[in-house]
Amino acid sequence: MSLIAKLSKVAKPAMFGMVAIMAATAAQTTSANATGYYAGYYAFVKDVAYWDRLNMRKWPAPYSQKVSSIPDNGWGIWVERCIVKQGSSDWCKVKYAGQWGWVNSRYLQQYQY
Repeated sequence: MSLIAKLSKVAKPAMFGMVAIMAATAAQTTSANATGYYAGYYAFVKDVAYWDRLNMRKWPAPYSQKVSSIPDNGWGIWVERCIVKQGSSDWCKVKYAGQWGWVNSRYLQQYQY
């Protein structure tokens, strides 16, 4: 088998993997392709069962990598900004316990002072 044929056997799967990764990345929802608004307030967790946690995600999408979680009674959550994507839930970029991530806005309640 020639060197070119051997390289071709390795290159084809590698190229397929690269194309699959690029397609998955393009499908992710990011703040760059969504309408957003500045929030700038503190919030607490609402409507999460006492035995469950609110997942913080790397990107504003339910299938995005989990980076942390907030307990059902979590409070002192800084909400930096939120995005609106047509046909989807609002997502907010938050900071909790020193960790940044995105959470679904339906589980946050702004403090009323």
